[in-house]
Amino acid sequence: MLLNRETYAKRWIIRPDGEEKVTGKLRYLTDLTAPGMLYGKVLRSRYPHAWILSIDTSKAKQTPGVRAVVTAEDVPGMNLFGIAFPHQPVFCHDRVRYIGDALAAVAADTEEIAEHALSLIEVMYEPLPVVENPETALDEGVLKLHPEGNLLHRTSLQQGEAEAAFAGCAYIVEETYFTPRQMHTYMETEGGLFIPEADGKLTVYSPTQHGYKDRMQLSRILAMEEERIRVISSPIGGSFGGKDELNVQPFGALLALTTGSPVKMHNSRRESVIAGIKRHPMRIKMKTGVDEAGYLIAHQVSILADTGAYATLGREVLNFATEHAIGPYNIQHVDVQGTSVYTNNGVSGEFRGFGGNQVIFAVESQIERLAEKLGMDAWELRKLNLRAPGDPGPMGQQIVQTEGASQVWSKVMESPLWAKREKMMKRLASLQEERDLGQDVKGLSDLREVNGSWGESETQDPWIRRGIGAAMVMHGAGLGLGIPDHSGGRLELTPEGKLQASFGFEEFGQGLYAALTLMLQDSFGCAADDISIIIGDTDRVPSSGSSTASRATTMMWRALQRLKPPLVQTLLQQASALAGFAAAELATGAGGIHRKGNESGLPVVTYAQLAQAAEAAAKPILAHTEFDYPTTPEGLVGAHYLYTYAAVIVEVEVNMLTGRVKVMQTDHVIAAGPVINPMGFLGQIEGGSGMALGFTLTEDAIMKESKYVRHNLDTYLVPTVKDSPPIIRVDVIEDLPEGDTFGPRGVGEIGSVGLAPAITAAVRQATGIWVNRLPISPEDIVQSIDWLERVEAID
Repeated sequence: MLLNRETYAKRWIIRPDGEEKVTGKLRYLTDLTAPGMLYGKVLRSRYPHAWILSIDTSKAKQTPGVRAVVTAEDVPGMNLFGIAFPHQPVFCHDRVRYIGDALAAVAADTEEIAEHALSLIEVMYEPLPVVENPETALDEGVLKLHPEGNLLHRTSLQQGEAEAAFAGCAYIVEETYFTPRQMHTYMETEGGLFIPEADGKLTVYSPTQHGYKDRMQLSRILAMEEERIRVISSPIGGSFGGKDELNVQPFGALLALTTGSPVKMHNSRRESVIAGIKRHPMRIKMKTGVDEAGYLIAHQVSILADTGAYATLGREVLNFATEHAIGPYNIQHVDVQGTSVYTNNGVSGEFRGFGGNQVIFAVESQIERLAEKLGMDAWELRKLNLRAPGDPGPMGQQIVQTEGASQVWSKVMESPLWAKREKMMKRLASLQEERDLGQDVKGLSDLREVNGSWGESETQDPWIRRGIGAAMVMHGAGLGLGIPDHSGGRLELTPEGKLQASFGFEEFGQGLYAALTLMLQDSFGCAADDISIIIGDTDRVPSSGSSTASRATTMMWRALQRLKPPLVQTLLQQASALAGFAAAELATGAGGIHRKGNESGLPVVTYAQLAQAAEAAAKPILAHTEFDYPTTPEGLVGAHYLYTYAAVIVEVEVNMLTGRVKVMQTDHVIAAGPVINPMGFLGQIEGGSGMALGFTLTEDAIMKESKYVRHNLDTYLVPTVKDSPPIIRVDVIEDLPEGDTFGPRGVGEIGSVGLAPAITAAVRQATGIWVNRLPISPEDIVQSIDWLERVEAID
């Protein structure tokens, strides 16, 4: 079903926070101010690797307008943070390991005074050799960045005997793929407002994806009870995983408690580049073999991830990449080995797709190369090897079965691009046949005829080539087996007569308010005006777990399935007592409780009347639930139970003179169960696709000698609307097997995963060039064209 406004007219609602956002009225947490507010700034390392001989803050402390200067000596509790385990220093005191390491923080009357005070802090360093190349980080003699060495984590996934099985393969493809260090580039950089309260408590207004986890970490750092720290974490101007980890919170909290005054911190874009986490750059070696019929027989993978100076979620990202390095395919013999190493480069961590983007680019590229060797259509090769219902997951684990993989495979062929692809494939096959027969074929130049044959609307410039490529995705949701994945929620009738939902999730642009509003209307038949939503405030909401891993919508839906029955039962019983009708004759609806069959009329008891009666009886009407995200009963740590499936087909235009690649159209097919919020669903897929466009074509936070080369968005190029394809279609498959109780699957990540291999497959079709390194370099395209044309001239 095509996801458009006409199809989903009844559910196509304006976002509750939409008007405030587009008019600029919405105040993000970094927009907040407070009376007597000070400004906080952080001094970061001059070197990516050095011993710290001394830190002298005396001049900064004596500067008029400076209210506090804090260093490691001023941390009352644990001088470490890390969402998985505490590993990164709040303040370094003996050694710096990357250019973003913090040494001191200043609070001052103005931002300018704070900046000046930083310049007065004297740090004596003894520079150390830089561990820049992850390829050599584990070599003998390389300086150890941590007492345990330069190895963060290893993974291994083995099934059968991959090495021996290659001997029986008819065709083998062996290639190495490289993916970039991508920045989150959220609109709102890291920051917040930190307010010490009169009762000794601390209120933190700071963007995060997990307020309760922030509270726990701040408690350890500040040596302060968790209940004395309030974290307000919504709304957020973008995160994509980048704010899942602490960033400025320890510094703002320490400065606020030290000065007794509110402290505001807000990173500049340069500070965000230097100190913020990035997507893991990976080197992925793959060797894949098939038999004569095209069945995948053996698959050998070696993943090397550069996690940078500290761990954050590097282990978990590598686990996820290892699991997904097989793709959605059945392969009899598998050997996947993963290694994540420490370097002095910027810290890599959680990022939309969580390691899946990198390995899916590689495995889907392998399928394209194998298909060409077989002389088989790559889409047919995928179908031949797709996991079928009843098959175990990639780690051999039990998974929730759906028809999603085969459904998205078939649905792609209904895309308008598919007919174009078929026409192109037939023409290319004809050219190859003519070449094989020894006829006069001009090779690349003949593609001009093919590219110019699609109609008058297409370009006729001979240096412009067009191609179409497609890719498949299988993406796990939730945190995985063996990782605490708790959630919960609360529903209650407020004294004002509102049905109030309270969850510990955060709104950072994904449309959580709209999705929850629609789910509540579905559950209670109520109107939007009957609803109140509280999220992202640890003093007011139960812990629901992190807004990450494509889990929030699923968890809210599952929570409501548990909360609805007891709350409705109480509401109907109370209404029955007030109105004199049997509870069995009543139902919830707009404005209150209605007699069944008369839901469009006036309620017999309003929600406000029920609330007044409950208050008078001192019996609040509420329901609470706690539960865990569903996990597989077997498998390795991190193995997933719920998977979303997707396919994407794209048309690209390659300028053979400049090497530039432009995406002309993108069609996504998503099998993720029922669509709760159509506009939000579309936004997630389109937004993820735009992020993947940068991953594929322009974005790389390049480091030289472990220092960032690009510090701003004038040189780090994020795709704009002008770079986006003029046409983006999203088709959805809502079917779930009969008896499936898991509800809608998350789509926050899957739109970002499959685009890269689809684009590189299209580039291959357009130019004859294989791409194994992202982002695609125009220089490499031009050089490859020159090489291909020289080869053809020799032929």
